[in-house]
Amino acid sequence: MNPREMFLQQLEQAVPYLTVEPEFVEMLRYPREVLELSLPLKLDGGGIKVFSAWRSHHNNALGPYKGGVRYHVEVNRDEVVALSSWMTIKCSIADLPYGGGKGGISVDVRELSRNELENLSRLYAFGISRFVGTDYDIPAPDVYTNPQVMAWFLDTFEKVRGWSEPSAFTGKPIPLGGSLGRSDSTGKGGVIILREALRAMGCLGKDLTVGIQGFGNVGSRAHRFVEEDLGLKVVAVCDSAAGIYNPAGLKYADISAYKNDKRSLKGFPEGEEFFPDLLVEKDMDILVLAALGGAVDDKNAGGVKAKIVLELANGPITPEGEAILSDKGVAIIPDVLANAGGVIVSCFEWIQGRSGDSWSEDFVFSKLDERMTRSFKELWSIKEGKNISFRQAAYVKAVGRIVDAMRFRGIWP
Repeated sequence: MNPREMFLQQLEQAVPYLTVEPEFVEMLRYPREVLELSLPLKLDGGGIKVFSAWRSHHNNALGPYKGGVRYHVEVNRDEVVALSSWMTIKCSIADLPYGGGKGGISVDVRELSRNELENLSRLYAFGISRFVGTDYDIPAPDVYTNPQVMAWFLDTFEKVRGWSEPSAFTGKPIPLGGSLGRSDSTGKGGVIILREALRAMGCLGKDLTVGIQGFGNVGSRAHRFVEEDLGLKVVAVCDSAAGIYNPAGLKYADISAYKNDKRSLKGFPEGEEFFPDLLVEKDMDILVLAALGGAVDDKNAGGVKAKIVLELANGPITPEGEAILSDKGVAIIPDVLANAGGVIVSCFEWIQGRSGDSWSEDFVFSKLDERMTRSFKELWSIKEGKNISFRQAAYVKAVGRIVDAMRFRGIWP
């Protein structure tokens, strides 16, 4: 399903439980503005290739736009708009002083040399330089972007502007003002939410098994913290090349070492190898979705055996897939709550950048735990009180806070 249509359906499903004026809901259906760019890149071997890119500003009633930049061949305008819309909801749930933004370039980074990747990143940073800034829009890493890309963004932006502004981007390398704990934050935050969900459902401390779809930055960190913080056994993992299943357990240290060495999970010797799309059908108690959107839909939701699904990717379950899972009694912990750890620690980095302060990793994680635990308890209370889904509860809380701000601001000009 088109991700923008997914967002609109999710918003619509919460409308019966909202006590807000229809005109404000109507405004949330659309982005405030979208910048579209054509980026002509000089290739190392000669010639020029033009890449399409976008930066979407959805809503800024609560504060500056905030959201990552992804590099992926399937990036398009509708996806970027949808992701910026989800960021608006996510920041509101986490009580952050931000609205929602998102960016992306339609590119397969595996086809670029490092020099080409740097030049494309600088082209994008140059193109959005009039569209971002500390008090307007603060980009961060996302799919196939990382602290190095943020360093190129920052350097280009500062050269264009003519002054130093480290808080204009987050997810940066530590020497450039990055925050300790930022690379781990999405996975860490997701496991904090999982802990609270297991506690609320009376399952914390039980011997549960976990499967993780996606083994990039988020999925690998989730594997680590599921083991370290919750003591759970991971029995299935996959990346884009292969899946590995072993009911005896797959240790994070072994999987990550193999992945770092081989750049793929294909050929990992200590388990059954399978086609990665089949991971969702393997035997497990908890399914962690940490790959791309639309991973579970009406075609494969019926085969999901897990009783709890944690959404660490953006939009990994389509509305049709969610309906099937809900009918089966599967508990779905929604992305706009579960993967908020990244933007929360980005906010911490933004604060450190503005103040010139530097926080320890333990302090960052303690503040992350406090904020995510509070958000979970608020949504769980709404969910139980109104007898609605977790996702509907998330939208009820988020839209209510956003609309409160919009009312005070008024509609002008």
